[in-house]
Formats: sequence, C-alpha cells, structure tokens
Amino acid sequence: MYRKIKPAQLFDGYQLFEDKVLVLSDTGTVIDIIEAGDAGEEVQVLEGILSPGFINCHCHLELSHMKGIIDEHTGLLKFVNQIVSQRYAQPETIPAAIEKAEAEMVRNGIVAVGDICNTTDTLFQKEKGILYYHNFVEVIGFEPAQAQQHFDTYKTIYNAYCERFPPKQVSLTPHAPYSVATPLWKLLAAFPGNGLLSIHNQETEDETEWFVNGTGGFKALYERLQLKEAPVVPQGRTSIQTYGEYLPQKQQLLFIHNVFTTLEDIRYAQGRFPEASWCLCANANYYITNRLPDIPMLQETGVRLVLGTDSLASNYSLSIWDEILRIQKHYPQIPVEKMLSWATINGAKALQIQNRYGSFEKGKEPGVIQILDHTINRLY
Repeated sequence: MYRKIKPAQLFDGYQLFEDKVLVLSDTGTVIDIIEAGDAGEEVQVLEGILSPGFINCHCHLELSHMKGIIDEHTGLLKFVNQIVSQRYAQPETIPAAIEKAEAEMVRNGIVAVGDICNTTDTLFQKEKGILYYHNFVEVIGFEPAQAQQHFDTYKTIYNAYCERFPPKQVSLTPHAPYSVATPLWKLLAAFPGNGLLSIHNQETEDETEWFVNGTGGFKALYERLQLKEAPVVPQGRTSIQTYGEYLPQKQQLLFIHNVFTTLEDIRYAQGRFPEASWCLCANANYYITNRLPDIPMLQETGVRLVLGTDSLASNYSLSIWDEILRIQKHYPQIPVEKMLSWATINGAKALQIQNRYGSFEKGKEPGVIQILDHTINRLY
C-alpha cells in the first residue's frame, strides 16, 4: 500500500528537486524518492513544495494565553517585566489556550517542538502525544545564596516531566545569563543526564553592557530587586564567554535569539561547543525589539542554524513558515531552500531526533507538508 506524490518541487530536508516523486507507506513512512519517469501510474500531482514536517526548536507553549496582551517593541526588559506581572492574571484561560496553540502548530506543519517549561501547565496536553516535545525545564534564580533552593524548586518540576516522558526528552536548563546566579550555573552543569541544554542568549544589548562593564538596564534591575549580591560578577567578557566556562566542553546546546552575538562570540562557541545549534526567532525579535540578528554573518560562520517561534506573548502566530517569511523580508538574499533546511533537518539534529524527523530518507516518519505561498497543508 504505497502513496506516490509528485509536487512541483520536492524538498528532502537538504535541497529542492523537480520531477521527483515521493513514495510513502500508508502510514507516512518514507519508502523512496524516485524519478517521475519511473513512478508508473497512480501518481498524485500537487502544486507547491512538498517538505518534511517543520521542527520548532524554541517555544513557550505555557504562555499561549498571553497572546496580544503585551505591546510590540517594548524592549526586552519591559517585556519580561510584563510577563512576570501578568502571566497568572487569568489562570482559568491557560488550559484552553495551550490546547488551541498546539492545534495551531499542527495546522502549520510543525511535528516536533523544543518547549520551555517553567511549570507543569502543559503536561496535560503533551501527554496526548499529538506532537513530539523536548521539555526544557527552565531554571531561574537571581540570588547566589539561594542557588540550591532554586535548583530544588525546578528539580521538582523536572521530576514531574520525567514521570511522563523518557529522560532524553527532558532537560533541566538555564533561562538566561542574566537570570541564573553563578552557583546555580554550576549546579546545572553538574546535573547528570543534561545531554541537551537551551539558553536565551544575547537577546538584548543590556546583557552585554552588564557582563562587560557592569552597567546598563540589568544593573538597574538588580538594584530594584534589592539583591544582596548580583547573580554574576562582571568580568569584562561577554555573557557567552562567561557562562561558557561553567559548562563542559562539547556540551550540546541550543543558543536562542542571538540578536547581539558577535563574530568573536561565535568563534569562541565553535571552539568550546562545536555541535551547538543557533536558534533564530525572527518574529519574536521583531515583536520585542524591532531588530533581528545578523543572520548572514551567522550563516557565513557555518554554525547550525535552526528556527523557533518563541511564545504567543511575543509573536503573531506559531508558524515556522511565518518565521521564514520574516527572515526573507529582512534578508531577501537568503534562499528559501537554505531556510527550509534550518526548519527541518537542522532542527531535527538540534533536538537529537534526526533518526525519525527532518528529512525524506528511507524508513523515517518525518511528517509530510505541502507549502503553497502562505498556506501549509499537512498530509501526514
């Protein structure tokens, strides 16, 4: 029982082809890719691009109820302040919003998600098994003296996810360089089984100002919080070059956002974390700061680029195709074919699921989507 599909263009996870036919089992397992002339009869002809399902490497599903609540272009510090102050204003709306947001991702051709978890709010939906999730249980703790207390609090949440998911799908991960005290970093680095970590990296210029000079918006934030001591003592180095020293060499990492990452930072990371992935959340960057990373520079360094949607609190949709369109608008020189690889095989490698997802290769079940201009049709 085979299904043979001939699209206008076939993207296999690596490159675009014409006059190719994708052969699938009735359950969506890839059997082969063959020449159109060898496909015989009963070939289904489709318009547009046929692609493996999309991988959303960075999402905050539990913030889905905050769609439209926070104004655009506030800057990161104001955005974070509003998240903290408003995320539980209407707790009764959270479950329905999570369910609706996941359904949106399904419609938009997403098959796997790297999801940030500060709570267990999303567990009820994830247990249904509709999408694949890697659950990044995100640790926040400003006070160095309370590092163990913060660690234990989030370890409880981590344990709840481990009761429902295999260990390879759960990580205890730092939030951001400015929100994790140095002793807490060291606890996380030593935690066994943390094979894959995610970190919000260099999303704002204030982060660099604090780590290099001890000035800027985070200095004012720490003063408002009346901390007994700063989470991290500035050392005259950028954040990535500071916290990178706390982590084991060759740690598997997802660097998220990277709006103010420099070439020097990338070279440092390539030397210490050569298999790291760099996640672009273009619509969220535009929504919060009206600024995107220097994506051509990132691309030229040869790092593995992947895509994420961030949350509905900071985005207009949960659509990887919309992320591609945003990048295309700002950087029209980047081919769609290249960005599709970021959305598929690169994302699968980043979440360590390339044995099943990300490409049309024999035996895989990567999902199958049809891309028509601004429309995504999910076939499997």
